[in-house]
Amino acid sequence: MRKIAVYPGTFDPITLGHLDVITRGSRLFDEVIVAIADNTSKTALFSVEERIAFLQNATQGLPRVKPCRMEGLLIHFVQKIGACTILRGLRAVSDFEYEFQMAAMNRKLNADVETVFLMASESTTYISSRLVKEIAKMGGDVAPFVPSVVLTALQSRFHPSRKV
Repeated sequence: MRKIAVYPGTFDPITLGHLDVITRGSRLFDEVIVAIADNTSKTALFSVEERIAFLQNATQGLPRVKPCRMEGLLIHFVQKIGACTILRGLRAVSDFEYEFQMAAMNRKLNADVETVFLMASESTTYISSRLVKEIAKMGGDVAPFVPSVVLTALQSRFHPSRKV
């Protein structure tokens, strides 16, 4: 039986921290489905289609990784695709409280689905999509935090007259 994990998120945009979790997860599971959510409680900078394209570009060397759109409840999506695990990354204690609550709720909804947490690598623990967008908007250099395809898109979005 194939072990399939779902790594859910908005990935607006994908960062090197996300890629670290995806890469490490792809070593643990037969397949990692990166489920891009269209979170209605957040205003996204990039469309779901753009985020899928970014992920496809950034993970092209990872054959066990498949980005796709996710709608609705995560646990329903996990069941629908036949996954056994929800994969999540943790950067800090502040992440843990929220993630612990989500894992407990998902376990209550379906006790057959496990949540696995990967600690962020030391080199990516401080990176967040929110901070990346703020820095890019103010003209800062986000090259150390995002894949090149995202860097180009951020510069085009916030500073279209500036050369990459």
